[in-house]
Amino acid sequence: MNKTIRRARTTDVAFTYRMPSGIPGSINRATEATVEAAQLDATNYPTAYGVPGVIDATSKNFRKVMAADTTVYGLYVRPYPTTGGSGTDPLGTSTPPTSGIGNVLKRGYLNVKVYYGYASVAKNSAVYVRTVSSSNNTNVGTFDATADSSNNFVLTNAYFTGACDSNGNCEIAYNL
Repeated sequence: MNKTIRRARTTDVAFTYRMPSGIPGSINRATEATVEAAQLDATNYPTAYGVPGVIDATSKNFRKVMAADTTVYGLYVRPYPTTGGSGTDPLGTSTPPTSGIGNVLKRGYLNVKVYYGYASVAKNSAVYVRTVSSSNNTNVGTFDATADSSNNFVLTNAYFTGACDSNGNCEIAYNL
């Protein structure tokens, strides 16, 4: 009896320098996470996963951070499993829904994207939330790694768990 053994060909990608830190909005260490459902604000809904949000005083719905905010209710979580907003978005760039129910991290570890000062992120360093857009490609409601006068505020009970990758993706611990 003559058997031919064939080897499967792999098409895996090799990471040349460093594996990506994660996808913004993805929960790390799921056993430590506390996530709750929240109605999204139809007018000021979060436009990305992995960003902080607030419960609107009028509508009582979860909305994106705006200029006058100084506190955060929770962090907007990417649902899993999902195909993204349209089902054709590339990995890491999915468009969140503009209405309905969203997932909000109240406690745990989350992958986020840092736009301002991500090269200076270190283990146990403070996390800042942007409240004023600036010329260095930052938008209101995104994360910063350094204080920027009155353009951001410290996210209390949060810290970075290590350095960001070259795209500004890193992990934060929130309410632990």
